[in-house]
Amino acid sequence: MERLEEPPPVHARYAASLLNETPRGKSTYSEYGPSLYSTEMEHKSEDGIVGDSGEYSQARYVVDGQEKVLETAEDFSRALVSGEDDPMLPVHTFRMWFTGVGLAIFGAVLGMLFQFRPQVIYVSALFLQLLAYMIGRLLAAIIPGPGSRLHTGNWFWNFMNPGPFNIKEHVAAQIMANTAATAATACLVFASDDLFYDIRVNNGNAIFTLLASQLIGYGFAGLFRAFLVYPTIMLYPHNLVYVNLFDVLHRSKGEVLQGKRLRFFWIATAVVFVYEWFPEYIAPLLGSINIVCLCVRNSDWVSYIFGGAEANEGMGLLGFGVDWANITSAPFYYPLATQISNYIGWCLNYIILPSVFATNIWNSQNFPFISQNLCFENGSIYDQNLILTPEMRLNQTALEIYGHPWLSGSAVIYNLGVNMSIGATIVHISLWHGKEILAAFKDYFVRRVPVEDAHYEKMARYREVPGWWYGAIAIAAFVTAMVCAHTEKSSLPLWALIVALVFAILILPFYGAMFAIAAFQLHIQYLFQMLGAALVPGSPQALMYFELYSSQALVQATSMLSDLKLGQYTKLPPRSTFSVQIVGTIIGALLNYVIMHTVVDNERDILLRNEGTRLWSGQQVQSYNANAVLWGALGKEMYGTDGPYLIVPLGIIIGLGLPIIPWMLYKRYRWTWLPYVNTAVLAYNIGDLGGGTNGYVNTWMVIGLTSHFYIRRYRAGWFRKYNYLLGAAVDGGSQIFVFIFSFVLGGAGGLTVNFPNWALNPVGNADYCKVTAQEG
Repeated sequence: MERLEEPPPVHARYAASLLNETPRGKSTYSEYGPSLYSTEMEHKSEDGIVGDSGEYSQARYVVDGQEKVLETAEDFSRALVSGEDDPMLPVHTFRMWFTGVGLAIFGAVLGMLFQFRPQVIYVSALFLQLLAYMIGRLLAAIIPGPGSRLHTGNWFWNFMNPGPFNIKEHVAAQIMANTAATAATACLVFASDDLFYDIRVNNGNAIFTLLASQLIGYGFAGLFRAFLVYPTIMLYPHNLVYVNLFDVLHRSKGEVLQGKRLRFFWIATAVVFVYEWFPEYIAPLLGSINIVCLCVRNSDWVSYIFGGAEANEGMGLLGFGVDWANITSAPFYYPLATQISNYIGWCLNYIILPSVFATNIWNSQNFPFISQNLCFENGSIYDQNLILTPEMRLNQTALEIYGHPWLSGSAVIYNLGVNMSIGATIVHISLWHGKEILAAFKDYFVRRVPVEDAHYEKMARYREVPGWWYGAIAIAAFVTAMVCAHTEKSSLPLWALIVALVFAILILPFYGAMFAIAAFQLHIQYLFQMLGAALVPGSPQALMYFELYSSQALVQATSMLSDLKLGQYTKLPPRSTFSVQIVGTIIGALLNYVIMHTVVDNERDILLRNEGTRLWSGQQVQSYNANAVLWGALGKEMYGTDGPYLIVPLGIIIGLGLPIIPWMLYKRYRWTWLPYVNTAVLAYNIGDLGGGTNGYVNTWMVIGLTSHFYIRRYRAGWFRKYNYLLGAAVDGGSQIFVFIFSFVLGGAGGLTVNFPNWALNPVGNADYCKVTAQEG
């Protein structure tokens, strides 16, 4: 055993990083910045216990004989991620490919179905991880393995069943499935064309467009992996949930603690699964209990402010609903600084949105309090076809006759907040983490990667993916995109496609770093909608494709980078990670397209309504189309100097200045709480309650603060052992329920069975708030 060097106080480490003064014996890539995961500002003397292998022991991560409170990215990655690795474990087995492909198909179907729910839910990687484990263990049991009479030990039987289902097979199968489960943005383009323009894109062109838009991000991921994956500071907090579960399922099987953790996980998963039948089906009131709604049932204003059980009903103030399908595992892994900024933004909703409506700014009272639709000035649904030519360009004469469309006040504030967060992200990352990223960028081009990360160092024994692999995929995807954009008559010129991709590359370091450090993912498409409208004005079609090939490339690249980090944490060979990502992406694109058309054909009327139902909603497609029309055809008229919504594009300029305030105050006064102010997260959330169901947000806050403020600080041992497992159980149980319910009773399988009305499942809004008139 040896005593580790005591790190300097966190504020000293952060100051050193800003001045590029690296503490002695450390790399610039270690986490010297302020902890994004805690309000604890100072390190105590640290007795890190090192095992025979020279690595931190997860079970003995202690300070002065007590469990250490995790603060920095290095703390989290060392204490929560195992350093064990067996390079002899097989990866590409029949079990891995059967499980991975099967779950990729399953995840792609479920992911697209979830895009049409009132509260959009993304397929949990934890859910897929559980299924992969069960299937892998089953195959290991039923296929003859080593020691059986049928297993002859040749290559075929070693491929079929080389032994126990191992962690690397499991990780590879889960990454493949998770990649496929991410709904492709291109499907929103095709759904918008079908629902609002009566355009059905040729199947061949649609499929190649899907593949091009999904795969083009691979080249970006390969270019930026050296400084968005390898360094410790790039933690990807959501991955810690998956890694904890992998460890429990595969490592230290004989240890008593591991057995307790495994039982804890399965019991919690089962409890959540059984419970979810109540808020989702039997007793929807449990998803949004609000005492004000129960007391005052006939007030529009009460419904606007306190309602939150139904999509677009209200902001959910004082609501306390426990529906784990909506809450998800996010409050268990979001860094505390991100959560606090999130809460402040939500609280501002309760002031800003009612004020805008009450004062009738932007004629807000003519429209629903919350709506994503375009409206005529009298509040009725706007028919964009009236002002567009057959070529889907703006008809100026028709615009003068019918007038421009209007947005609800809540939609304007939401768009403003998103744009402010884009500007704030660029400056926030530049000020607080710019030196680390720039240093890594320079090292990448001189082929030096001095990353002092225990997990990265373990990966040195595996062959890396050559850069030209990523480059070849990016070039092939670009050529395909170019051909499809022309043959589909998308109105997107080649030069605009190139500009879209160049801007995506320039934005990725900031976008990716914010996600890796703060677990916060921007709605970056708003930036590209504005840029596309300026470059190719007057065409919603061109704008949708411009935004598709720019923002989707960013989203896909970030997803790939996150998977690469998961591979680094679990010691999956990089080439294996690459191959399963490619296969998962292709499977996902094809299945997304099939399911999108199935839902649009069968639920067309519901998807066109403002509120939808408890099971189906078109808010995602409506919002996507509304922005395409607003920016593509009416950008100048709506957002120009003479338009009603000039403040929205100015939001990016305003956002650029927001992070400067806390940064300058920190430089001047060294107030230790200032580095925890993430103005990008705060700005994004100032209008976040203007859509979806909001009756659970207060529960989300309570869970997050309990987890990352109280338990992490005062029950550090429980936090390390069980916090992330509980998040895994929440996602696992709720997502298993949602899948079964959707296909058996919820209409996804063609049959809808409503539960009888009773006190906890009332007619109308489930929280008893007034059903307000929503002509829009």
